[in-house]
Amino acid sequence: MSEDYENILSADSPRMGNRVTRWLGRFVLQCMGWKMVGKLPSEKKLIIVGMPHTSNWDFVLAMACMQSVGLKVSFMMKREAFFWPLSTFFKYLGGVPIDRSAQRNLTSQMVNWFGCNENVWLGLTPEGTRSKVSEYKKGYLRISKAAGVPIALIGIDARSKEVVLHEQIWKYTGASNDEDNAAIKNFVDANFFGINQKNQ
Repeated sequence: MSEDYENILSADSPRMGNRVTRWLGRFVLQCMGWKMVGKLPSEKKLIIVGMPHTSNWDFVLAMACMQSVGLKVSFMMKREAFFWPLSTFFKYLGGVPIDRSAQRNLTSQMVNWFGCNENVWLGLTPEGTRSKVSEYKKGYLRISKAAGVPIALIGIDARSKEVVLHEQIWKYTGASNDEDNAAIKNFVDANFFGINQKNQ
């Protein structure tokens, strides 16, 4: 892990945790032999896209990275999981309850969520599975464009055991979702290397 933990975050990065949780995250990363390189962008609202998602270890690695620097990245969960006493815990971690019924549109729900919060980052894995895919699901692009929220890429490079943070953001340029999606996947395939490479 980078020795300069504080410089990884920006002034706008949403925070959580304390000295103990930061120590725990750093300890887990050290035990796994991974480190973070780069810097996160300075944005009040952001969609973090983590790729490639090829292994169950991705979640452990992501949680350790966030805890190590005290970063709060929210994630979508089905609303049925938010029952007492777990609801408070899930919300603390960043869980966002989602109504998956046919009457509610996922993009609209996330647009409303971004609109109701001043400083939130949402984490997504566009593959939608740990298995090999020929193209990403485009929900992250629909949410980004509908909410007017930029995208930042975080890549796993298992060859060097690095989690690569990109300060540069992807903003809507007028290209179609298909074009943007293909460009992002091509960038990931050319620069990142999943833990379970056969699934990339």
